[in-house]
Amino acid sequence: MKVKIILLIATVALIASGCSISFNSGAGSGNDGGVYRSDTRGDSWVQKVLMPTTSGRPKSIGALNAVSLVMDPSDNKAIYLGTLDNGLFYSYDKGEDWQVSTSLGRVTVNDVAVDPSAKCTIYAASANKVFKSVDCARTWSQVYYDNDAKVSVNAIAIDHYNSNNVFIGTSRGEIIKSSDKGNSWQTLDRFEDNVEKIVIRPDDTRIMFVATARKGIFRSTDAGVHWTDLGDNLKGFSDAMRFRDLVVSSSEPGTVILATHYGLLESSDNGNVWKSIKLITPEKDAIINAVAIGPKDAKEIYYVTNSTFYRSIDGGANWSTKQLPTTRAGWKLLIDPQNPKTIYMGVKALK
Repeated sequence: MKVKIILLIATVALIASGCSISFNSGAGSGNDGGVYRSDTRGDSWVQKVLMPTTSGRPKSIGALNAVSLVMDPSDNKAIYLGTLDNGLFYSYDKGEDWQVSTSLGRVTVNDVAVDPSAKCTIYAASANKVFKSVDCARTWSQVYYDNDAKVSVNAIAIDHYNSNNVFIGTSRGEIIKSSDKGNSWQTLDRFEDNVEKIVIRPDDTRIMFVATARKGIFRSTDAGVHWTDLGDNLKGFSDAMRFRDLVVSSSEPGTVILATHYGLLESSDNGNVWKSIKLITPEKDAIINAVAIGPKDAKEIYYVTNSTFYRSIDGGANWSTKQLPTTRAGWKLLIDPQNPKTIYMGVKALK
């Protein structure tokens, strides 16, 4: 009986923060949004959108559209979902239950990053601002503000080796660095195009990639001091400068997979030489929204389009396909590094 009472108190404490949220409506008015999880490498999917409340009537985040989806690098149970116009949600039990960070507000969260050495330190990019929480998303302070309201901060990345170093990318084309966890900032370079993503190699954090919307990708081998334009290395592939997604392998140093309007490209030497990964559909028809690599086997490649989930276990030689369990587009992919069979997918309605 004592155990039951303790569990009941813990449950009430867990769900108390989620009772007051109401969602902004937008594209995709049905309830097939939010996050899906597969524990079978994508063979089957279950929607994970439960949001408990103190009333005993759980709410659902199934109406929401995913913009960003990240996992705490030090805790594979902790997942953060940045949404379109509805703020930041988080789960500490692999998506079984979700809570909302009410203090951040109903904003579009473009990207999220969790400090690998301090799991309660979280950064969130929204519009022309970056917010920081040091108490596990309970409260937030603004640590970056761009004086041009039309500029958005699209990407955040944290140095795994030294988490004092935080990098952000803007729609104006800058990559900006803080060496003191967001207290001060300096511009490292300007790429004259929308910065879509920043990727830091987990095995060597001196190696960084910046992906731009239409001018290809750039690489630094000295933690952002100098940058090399890799565009010339992509010239052999039609429309490869138009970016879709970029991931690096944690098991194979040097391996990078780039999704573009051309299709999928792979490099084994950090972007010097690229080869095409043959797809089932013609490249021009493969509008890839997100790509992922198996954390323990770089031959496991996954990608998702507006309607279909694709999986290869042999480096792209063969593919299996699954229709998405939603009318929305697959938008973000995450793989559990401790259990590679578990994959998370954030979905988004396209206007």
